[in-house]
Amino acid sequence: MVASPQETLALGRDFADKLVPGDVVLFKGELGAGKTTCIKGVCAGLGVRQAVTSPSFTLINEYRGRIPVYHFDFYRLQSEHEAIDLGLQDYFDGDGVCLIEWPDVMANLLPPRRYEFHLKWDPDLPPDARHIVVYAKEESCWS
Repeated sequence: MVASPQETLALGRDFADKLVPGDVVLFKGELGAGKTTCIKGVCAGLGVRQAVTSPSFTLINEYRGRIPVYHFDFYRLQSEHEAIDLGLQDYFDGDGVCLIEWPDVMANLLPPRRYEFHLKWDPDLPPDARHIVVYAKEESCWS
């Protein structure tokens, strides 16, 4: 559990130390759960100096850090075909890290080796607190 947006940023920043080119990280949670805040932390940990914003309308933002960062927001996508048309596989096979908000629409396209952040707001906790669970979908992620 994190108690504040600052702790969410710190979690993302610390997690970034594990990332290498080719990694894919999914961010799942309701609107306002802290997905973009966590991604801002990951980007900071990867050395991105630009302002990080959710690409809700552009679908992808590209950032330069110690490795390239590709930030996707698929909230508005209706089908896997739209993700394919973006050249998603090229990004997965590329030299950077893919950070994906709202990935469920393209579940069949996801690589087996990936991380997943599940962020949840709990009405019984203070308003800024979040439950965050991180999964590695293949054991080799943690090695």
